[in-house]
Amino acid sequence: MSETAEKVKILICTGTGGLASGAASVQAAFEEEFEKKGVAAKVGSACEVNGTGCRGLCANDVLVDVCLPGKDAVTYDFVTPELVPQIVDEHVIGSEPVAKKVAGKYYHEFLDKQKRVVFSRCGTIDAESLDQFLETGGFNGVKKAVKMTQDEVIEEVKKSGLRGRGGGGFPTGMKWSFAKGSPGNHKYLICNADEGDPGAFMDRSILEGDPYGLIEGMMIAAYAIGCKFAYVYVRAEYPLAIKRLQMAIDTCYEKGYLGEKNILGLQMPLDMRIKAGAGAFVCGEETALMASIEGQRGMSRPRPPFPAVRGLWGKPTNINNVETYANVSYIFYNGADWYSSIGTEGTKGTKIFALTGKVKHTGLVEVPAGITMKEVIYDVCGGILNNRKFKAVQAGGPSGGCLPAEAIEAEVDYDSLIKAGAMMGSGGLVVMDETTCMVDIARFFLNFTRVESCGKCIPCRIGLKIMLEILERITQGKGQEGDIELLQDMAYDIKKSSLCGLGQTAPNPVLSTIRYFRDEYETHIKEGECPSHSCKELLHFRVIEDKCKKCGLCPRVCPVDAIEWEKGQVAKIDLEKCTKCTSCYDACRFMAIE
Repeated sequence: MSETAEKVKILICTGTGGLASGAASVQAAFEEEFEKKGVAAKVGSACEVNGTGCRGLCANDVLVDVCLPGKDAVTYDFVTPELVPQIVDEHVIGSEPVAKKVAGKYYHEFLDKQKRVVFSRCGTIDAESLDQFLETGGFNGVKKAVKMTQDEVIEEVKKSGLRGRGGGGFPTGMKWSFAKGSPGNHKYLICNADEGDPGAFMDRSILEGDPYGLIEGMMIAAYAIGCKFAYVYVRAEYPLAIKRLQMAIDTCYEKGYLGEKNILGLQMPLDMRIKAGAGAFVCGEETALMASIEGQRGMSRPRPPFPAVRGLWGKPTNINNVETYANVSYIFYNGADWYSSIGTEGTKGTKIFALTGKVKHTGLVEVPAGITMKEVIYDVCGGILNNRKFKAVQAGGPSGGCLPAEAIEAEVDYDSLIKAGAMMGSGGLVVMDETTCMVDIARFFLNFTRVESCGKCIPCRIGLKIMLEILERITQGKGQEGDIELLQDMAYDIKKSSLCGLGQTAPNPVLSTIRYFRDEYETHIKEGECPSHSCKELLHFRVIEDKCKKCGLCPRVCPVDAIEWEKGQVAKIDLEKCTKCTSCYDACRFMAIE
């Protein structure tokens, strides 16, 4: 980022991750230090301390950018209030960055292969400031759209190639045309921000970092389909996202961007409201989401009729997720041709991924569609934690599948990931190393979907329970011959007969792990062993003497003092005290614990 404004700017990540790491204290420290030392007078420039949205590299929060007039921004990571006086004295006043505290080479590598479109404002502006949003071209997209006919707006979105970013990948322009074509003057627009996948926080970060951008995208969609009322369905566990979005909505009403007195010339003024959901994963499915808005229990409905024909309160309804609407503004800022030039033939634009698990730099990345999974994990996020061996990545959340090491060259687009046995999903990527048991991973995700099932249809309610019981037996060393085949048969039956997307995709982690890691299932069943040393009931701990580096790390992490060690000696495990918690195994970087 190049900073040319005639003022000193301090940009601090105040997304949920940043605040959890102490961003509020860091921001207060900068403001206090500026006032105490009279920095504005000393540097001859106005000074501004801004809290921004998520910067992406969540593992290194608190992230701070120091932007001096006429100079490139300098990024600091792991900033604490104690470091602030040094940064102010040496960098802000003295114009020399604190070299040992500046984010290292990895931060630039983290950004090099990214293409930040939807995230272009996150981390660079104050998310709560309408003025800063307008300075970056905000609302220019909707101003352009309202000068076009509704059909022309829809054709522009179709031409861009934008597909829904909520997981299904349905062409967005086509979806809008269905809603517009439905008869009736009363229509609804819904933004699905019920982000429930384990390890996923893309939508939350957009809401926290660029709420006005989401509002603008929804305004364009509402104009296109002829809608006067919109809902944003957000899970209540996102208090900061709800707070900032509500603040943005209130400001838009006050300034005339929303409501009856619309200053943008919208022929159909738009009202917008937030609906806080109770956190049911099934409400990410559009018919269950609508039931929840209506005040009913969140349970799926048979389709057809589809929401575009009969949706919320029986009226035509269009539903897209946060990232989809956030993309729309940029299509109208820069044109459909620009947008379609990014990505692959089948997947245009960029995709945001949340990386968690055994990867060095966890956080959020926005990359052009078509980049390989290997580039995302190794080039962008630095590779596997503790330099261990990459084993698999769960793509698409609990509805997706596990891709093994041999499939890591798969391109990140809808069609390539489905062909490889996974799916794009909403964008959650859980990275696993050689210490991860794939049978246990399948059990974990299936347990999640079983708990979150609404229970309306028998295949999902009963079938997932039976599958989970089989997986639990296998991870306990009680597997039987024929269990693998039974899991496969049940998985296909549940996929075919479940009412909604939750049940139809819930068996995917089981099928993908059997496809790529069948040998692990067989070892559990036939030998009563867990090859990854992860299943607690099958563990027998010992120290491998020729691998032990005598570092003393394992006794320091043992919670029950079950490891005997003296300096320069090989560690020994007291099996009578050992609770099989795996703390020593996880901590050992030399794989000396077996």
